[in-house]
Amino acid sequence: MIKVLIAEDNAVNRELLRELLELRGYTVLEACDGQEALRIIDQTQPALLLLDIGMPVMDGFAVIRRIRENPRLAKLPVVAVTAYAMRGDEERILNSGFDGYLSKPVNPSSLAAELDRVLTKGIQPAKPDQAHEGQPAKKAGAVGATGSGS
Repeated sequence: MIKVLIAEDNAVNRELLRELLELRGYTVLEACDGQEALRIIDQTQPALLLLDIGMPVMDGFAVIRRIRENPRLAKLPVVAVTAYAMRGDEERILNSGFDGYLSKPVNPSSLAAELDRVLTKGIQPAKPDQAHEGQPAKKAGAVGATGSGS
């Protein structure tokens, strides 16, 4: 089974993402902060990291820097899952080394599309506004409406 690590400080958002991933057949690992995420990555070598940006201890930008600087981890696909959804945020996040971007609340079909793009077709770096072409920003049934604002 494919292992996906969710690094998210909000328990409700983690649970909702976990349920969506498990429904698709993924094995899910969870971390509450960036430092814990790095430890779990080192121990379990997941196939993908879904990484919140605004977390305690170590934020998503610090985590992605550490991952990309480590030759053993540098190729790990990392998708930002964040409430940073202002103009320019997606571009800044993708330019920071993330392979994809999902804004909160997460649309289940957008999540599925990113998983398919990153895991089954190989990583083709997302370009701003390309990751969610034709998908509304907010939709009923979206995941992660509550949270720490990140």
